[in-house]
Amino acid sequence: MIDETITSINGLAAYCVIGANEWERNIKQKVIIDVNLWVGEEEALHSDKLEDAVNYKKLKDDILQFVSASSYHLIEALAYNVAKLCLKENKVNKVKVKVSKPGSISYAEGAAFEIILKK
Repeated sequence: MIDETITSINGLAAYCVIGANEWERNIKQKVIIDVNLWVGEEEALHSDKLEDAVNYKKLKDDILQFVSASSYHLIEALAYNVAKLCLKENKVNKVKVKVSKPGSISYAEGAAFEIILKK
């Protein structure tokens, strides 16, 4: 018996207004988004049909459109709202979103925040 299935979108690069500093409010900066979707896709495993699975290409496009139009001070708020967007997908029961902001802190690759939401 299948316990759970997870579909992932990894390393999605997007650009948005993000940051609390005044200079950050006037430019779009790169963020990297990782999404794990807990899905009820047992039917897709047996049918091998796209309509029985999460359409992760469409979800990727929805995330990119949402993020590019967004403006947040905190990566925490961006991650939360991306997670809420993912939960609108019928087959998604739970989501984990990680948003990373490369180069945001010195001596590190950047800062990141992860959130897990359930329906």
